[in-house]
Amino acid sequence: MADTAKAKGGGTAGSTGGRRRSRKDDTSSRFADQQPDVLLGYYRQMLLIRRFEERTGQAYTQARIGGYCHLNLGEEATVVGLMNALQERDYLFTNYRDHGYAIGKGMSAREVMAELYGRSTGVSKGWGGSMHMFDTKTRMLGGYGIVGGQLPLATGAALAVSYRGGDEVVMCQMGDGTTNIGAWHESLNIAALWNLPIVYVVINNFTGMGTTVERSSAEPDLYKRGSAFRIEGERVDGRDVLAVHEAATRLVEKARAEQRPYLLEATSYRLKGHSVVDPAKYRTQEQVEEARANDPVLAFEHELEQAGILTEDRKQEIAESVRAEVADAADFAENSPHPEVSTLFDYTYATPVANESRRMPADPVFAE
Repeated sequence: MADTAKAKGGGTAGSTGGRRRSRKDDTSSRFADQQPDVLLGYYRQMLLIRRFEERTGQAYTQARIGGYCHLNLGEEATVVGLMNALQERDYLFTNYRDHGYAIGKGMSAREVMAELYGRSTGVSKGWGGSMHMFDTKTRMLGGYGIVGGQLPLATGAALAVSYRGGDEVVMCQMGDGTTNIGAWHESLNIAALWNLPIVYVVINNFTGMGTTVERSSAEPDLYKRGSAFRIEGERVDGRDVLAVHEAATRLVEKARAEQRPYLLEATSYRLKGHSVVDPAKYRTQEQVEEARANDPVLAFEHELEQAGILTEDRKQEIAESVRAEVADAADFAENSPHPEVSTLFDYTYATPVANESRRMPADPVFAE
């Protein structure tokens, strides 16, 4: 089981300090209860997100992608661990750092890349872009560009599940800075008061844009911040895919069985700045070197090699298939058409309304 810090509703717990736990030298013991194919699947997913995001950053610097763009580089273990804890029927809401989550929830690399390029073949028909991945088929309902914008909607989705008597669970992912906005407190209060099946996941990379958690939060142990609402929380090493998967699976299934909310804090560290254009000058050289030394993709790769699960041939095979998939996604996006201007307002409302490209839809001024 993963080493986690826990806070019971209304209680306290010791802090792990947000540091990476020491892994056992005996990797065979660590993998004893894991199927090799499952472990290799996690590795491939992590590598796919890494190479996809690297290609995304390259395309952005070449002006093929516009607008804001936030990458999951360094957070691959967190993403893969969380997404493999969900059932297909479960719902997902994320913040704007959503590319890896979209792929992890079941969207193809092609349609995610096409959305980044603003093409009509993208998951949001090219109108959403980097921060607004949305797909009802996979039940990922955003991608939200406003900090904390997903919280009330995710909580509302959990209310809908509860009202209908369904067995789905909602996962709501956010960054550490989101825990300081009003919607955080309002949403957790409602979720606890009405016993909603939702797991709130805080990705704590210790820096909300350029402000450290210690400078912005009176309680920097973010997993404790549900205590005011009697929501149990725990912290897990977000750079350990197995630890994340174990903790997330346990909380998701508890939320499903008990019909009540839980809180999970995953400590992580992005390898780049807040966005593609952020040089991250607020970080020290020591912090940068520590992040690189604890690269989750390379660390997991090394563990699999040490355990004899990832052979050199299999490693090359996976690397080549990932390279080909990302290249194919980029080519697909590059050659896909832009959306028609006439479709600009087509997805503004759940119920389609008549509109003209130069007028606001359903504006009573233009009603006959």
